[in-house]
Amino acid sequence: MEFVFAYITAGSRDEARRIGRALVEERLAACANILDGMTSIYRWQGAVEEATEAVLIAKTRAELFDRLAARVRELHSYDVPCVVELKVGRGNPAYLDWLRDGTA
Repeated sequence: MEFVFAYITAGSRDEARRIGRALVEERLAACANILDGMTSIYRWQGAVEEATEAVLIAKTRAELFDRLAARVRELHSYDVPCVVELKVGRGNPAYLDWLRDGTA
């Protein structure tokens, strides 16, 4: 079984918390970590922008990523939310068992 982390940015800690809670409650993710206070510099609609965002890292199984990404797009306030898959290599077997159980 292959595991992935979904790297997601949100406009605020509250938005990241709301999305993360929904993903865990719906068993699309076993865990969601929120890293608040991240600064993003990006190009949007022809201009360079800077904003404070929160990072949400959702831990899940690879086979659930498409459903998780679709759910994030439904819940997110951005027109084009960042939702990318980061493949997990090896890990603590007991932790990976827990991750599997949390998304079963």
